[in-house]
Amino acid sequence: MEFDVERELARYADTQGVLPERLDAIGEQYRAQGHLTREQLYELAYETSTRSAYHVRENPAERCVEVTENVLAVDGDFSKIHLLSGLRGFKAPTASAVLAALAPERHAVVDTRVWASLERLDYLDGRKESFDAADYVEMIGPIRELADERGDTAAEVGYALFAADVANRDGTLH
Repeated sequence: MEFDVERELARYADTQGVLPERLDAIGEQYRAQGHLTREQLYELAYETSTRSAYHVRENPAERCVEVTENVLAVDGDFSKIHLLSGLRGFKAPTASAVLAALAPERHAVVDTRVWASLERLDYLDGRKESFDAADYVEMIGPIRELADERGDTAAEVGYALFAADVANRDGTLH
C-alpha cells in the first residue's frame, strides 16, 4: 500500500473518526488550565468512543484533575498512557486522544484502524483488536517516523492512517 498523508487526510473528513477540531479545542483548554475536568474528559471520550463515554462520569472529579495534571509531569509515552488508563472509560485508544489533544506534534489517536494501516505498511505484525500502553508505544514509533519523514504532525499521520484503513479495508473491522 502506498501511503500519502495528504491524500488520506483529504479522505479523513468522510470517515467516522474523531473531529480534529474538537481535539484541538480540548488541547487548548488542557494547556491553558494545566489539567482537564471530568466534564472535559467526558466530552473527549464521547468524541472518540460514544458507547463507553458514560464510564468517565464514574470517576471522582478530583481524580480527573489529578491524573491529567500528573500526565504533564510524567515523561515517557508508556507512563502517560498507563496513567490515563487508570481512569474509568479510558483504555489506550481513548487515552491516546488525550495525548493527541495535548501535544499533536508528538502524539496520535490510535485504534484498530491505525494498527491495521501500520501493519499494511509493514511496521507492525499481526492483527490487534484491543490495546494497552505497550501497544501505544509500539504504534507511536512508526507514526513519528512517518511524521518526521513528511514534516507532518504525529496526529495528522494518525488521522491519515485511520482514513487509509477506511479506504483499503476488505471485510469487517473485527
